[in-house]
Amino acid sequence: MRELVRETVGLLEPVSWCSEPFFLEVFVVTKLFVGNLPFSATESALEALFEQAGAVSSVVIMTDKFTGRSRGFGFVEMAHDQEAQDAIARFHGYEFLGRALTVNVAKPREERDGVRRSGFAGDRRSGFSGEWKSGGHGERGWSRTGGGRDRRW
Repeated sequence: MRELVRETVGLLEPVSWCSEPFFLEVFVVTKLFVGNLPFSATESALEALFEQAGAVSSVVIMTDKFTGRSRGFGFVEMAHDQEAQDAIARFHGYEFLGRALTVNVAKPREERDGVRRSGFAGDRRSGFSGEWKSGGHGERGWSRTGGGRDRRW
């Protein structure tokens, strides 16, 4: 990973806990979302592309945790805001390995409600509330409750 570029914000006045003037250094890093990536794209190829617009701090291509295959999107961190804006203007719609890229400023990840959702659609759409009842339906005598389709087991 490359060293981040430091930008000096300016000279600050002394405060009660510090009697001498001091400088505040701020690390400016702009994270870009890069979508519609070809599955064959590598982080090094993506870094080489974005280096054409300026200093790249980091590159990550998101992968499926089970298969390890690319999910088709990633993030590029640029060292300067102006270079990030140049990268957006230059590479949004740019054809990279046969696909037109989508490049935007990355949005912060939204808070999740803590409820973990499974990939099984029945837990949300069928209305199963987690309760079972004995109702004498069919040979087994069990059915779901809670609205939606009432499947017989």
